[in-house]
Amino acid sequence: MANKRAEVSLKLINMENVEVEQVEWLLYPFIPYGKVTIIQGDPGEGKTTMVLQVIAKLTKGEKVLPDNPGNEGELPEHETEAVNVIYQTAEDGLGDTIKPRLIEAGADCSKVLVIDDEEQPLTMMDNRLEEAIVQTKARLIVLDPIQGFLGADVDMHRANEIRPLMKRVSVLAEKYHCAIILIGHMNKNSNGKSSYRGLGSIDFQAAARSVLVVGRIKNESEVRVVCHVKSSLAPEGKSIAFRLDKDNGFEWIGEYDIGVDDLLNGSGRGQKIKEAKEFLLEILAEGAVEQNMVIQEAEKRGIKGKTLWNAKKALGVQSIKPGGHWSWKLPEE
Repeated sequence: MANKRAEVSLKLINMENVEVEQVEWLLYPFIPYGKVTIIQGDPGEGKTTMVLQVIAKLTKGEKVLPDNPGNEGELPEHETEAVNVIYQTAEDGLGDTIKPRLIEAGADCSKVLVIDDEEQPLTMMDNRLEEAIVQTKARLIVLDPIQGFLGADVDMHRANEIRPLMKRVSVLAEKYHCAIILIGHMNKNSNGKSSYRGLGSIDFQAAARSVLVVGRIKNESEVRVVCHVKSSLAPEGKSIAFRLDKDNGFEWIGEYDIGVDDLLNGSGRGQKIKEAKEFLLEILAEGAVEQNMVIQEAEKRGIKGKTLWNAKKALGVQSIKPGGHWSWKLPEE
């Protein structure tokens, strides 16, 4: 005998009675509170390292991004006090990898909590996730990587199996007004659109309110760029770069003139900043030049301001002020 479908009474919501709510941001316009954000990229591109830097700043109540020339006032942040963070990893060791990185980033490790899932692996549907949020009052929850927390029986390519998981974490984020970040790897489809390069079903990105891609600049292996792929709650943010090398560790560079498709498929990777570097080497070859003249000449050659500042920093060009006017000069050997 066929089961009868349970009758559900009709309920209507009149939009006249819905109150307008302002979106609160962990990092505008990239990471909203109360929503899910996905950060994805190829393995080894620095996704986890970047997120641990964000975590470190939150645990100290500090700004995530430093003030850089040319972007002052464009990246408002609202967190002003130290907060707890839940960080779950299915790939890296806590003692030999994660804690050393947190210490290097300057984190308050007492505010970074991990759900012990040694006896039973944690999944996105696990009740322990909500219990941990309630107990710790964490403002940020990170699952790294996504596929490590789906559950053994879930096919990440099937939309009907992914939607309930994404619905679950979206509800948790909204219910407790915390930010949830899911870190994911990209697939090998180098010719596809950026929205289809995330591993698994497109429903991952469809459910997220913000999607970021981290990639490496060709011919500048130390430079990585964060591009905004999707932004449902604010205008897409400008691409931001950071430097990651063995000697100096992690360092934010600032805005970077490259789009996500160029970043992923290699078309034009690093070409714009390369041209800007060549321009600076040429114009400053004979000695110091007034800053205004450098900027004006760069504009004539189609070099954007952000690209010029990135090239200036990459070359170590010095700012001096002889005679009361700012000038630029190449660093002395």
